[in-house]
Amino acid sequence: MARYEVNEAAVAKARDLIAARQYVLDSEWGDVQPDADASNAFLERHGWEDYAAWHLGLKVGAKDGTKARYAFVFGDFRRVHRSGLIACIYRAAEWRHKQVETAANDLLQELDKAAGIE
Repeated sequence: MARYEVNEAAVAKARDLIAARQYVLDSEWGDVQPDADASNAFLERHGWEDYAAWHLGLKVGAKDGTKARYAFVFGDFRRVHRSGLIACIYRAAEWRHKQVETAANDLLQELDKAAGIE
């Protein structure tokens, strides 16, 4: 099974977006999650470093600058989605990537606090 490390740059980006109130509280993740076309378009405009910052997981052993390296996307390349963080928690828990699960859960708690969700 693949192993993933937490992408600290992505955690920092998510925290910055939450602090700037750049988030969506109610969305259907399956409808707003970036697809391959959106990912490719973002990569062409912004490059690998910015692309990487939208993914909470870094696949151990995969090369930087490849899509295989990055997993657990949490937003639409503009805003954090609460549903995206929940999806990250669920997927990480399902596949036993505890560090990514914990990072996503911590971000969800920060988002909920910033949004006044109790």
